[in-house]
Amino acid sequence: MSEPQEPEVLYEREGAIATLTLNRPDRLNAISARMLDTLSERLVEADRDPAVRVIVLTGAGRGFCAGLDLVDASSGSGIGSGGGGGGASAANLDLRSAPPTVLHAVDTPTICALNGGAAGYGMDLALGCDIRIAGESAKLAAAFTRRGVLPESGGTWLLPRLVGWSRAAEIIFTGRTLPASQCLELGLVSRVVPDELLRKETRALAEEIAANAPLAVQASKRMMRMGLSEEFPEHVHHVFLQLLPLFASADFREGMRAFLEKRRPEFHGR
Repeated sequence: MSEPQEPEVLYEREGAIATLTLNRPDRLNAISARMLDTLSERLVEADRDPAVRVIVLTGAGRGFCAGLDLVDASSGSGIGSGGGGGGASAANLDLRSAPPTVLHAVDTPTICALNGGAAGYGMDLALGCDIRIAGESAKLAAAFTRRGVLPESGGTWLLPRLVGWSRAAEIIFTGRTLPASQCLELGLVSRVVPDELLRKETRALAEEIAANAPLAVQASKRMMRMGLSEEFPEHVHHVFLQLLPLFASADFREGMRAFLEKRRPEFHGR
């Protein structure tokens, strides 16, 4: 009888923080076809859980994610192979449920704990998170054009917005690999920490976010996302509509009471 296969995406919730770990360390967490569905499912599960206020995405072992599994693809069984072995093809690929689309749509704040290398698809996943904290050994590798493809998972949308057109063009067209120090200089990560402190620093930031009113944090994220494609007058109108239910929430009343009483608020997401 064969041993049960370990999940390729681990899900753990500790308090208000859910951690999703890409779990193929022997392949540097290269993305398999099965991982795509599982990652999307776990992101939706965490986002729908009212107890979860922050989602952390990281990788097992010495790397974050080496991109799509090219070994499987070249054998005709993986993503993009178009073969009959379970790989996603243009005919059956549903991008609405693909991890980059789901990651962009969730209202729960997301933090990428960038351990080691993130190449190709892995780089796009990291950029799709709201916040990135990098270990000193972390790298972002825009290896797409070196493999005959383009950033297929959000990179062409995300990178110009993060660093500007000229810098994004240089990174993508050259297929360049950026060490953690350069990622920090370009604003692609919020901070760089010693590898051994990455988990601790990420947890501390997640707890700081989780201590705030979750409805207000999620509404802020929704409005930031909408603001990327709206004109200012329409955006202000939408912000006001988001504000009305917050004024009626128990968390708003608690926040005001805590301020007047000079104490830390205790928010419950209602």
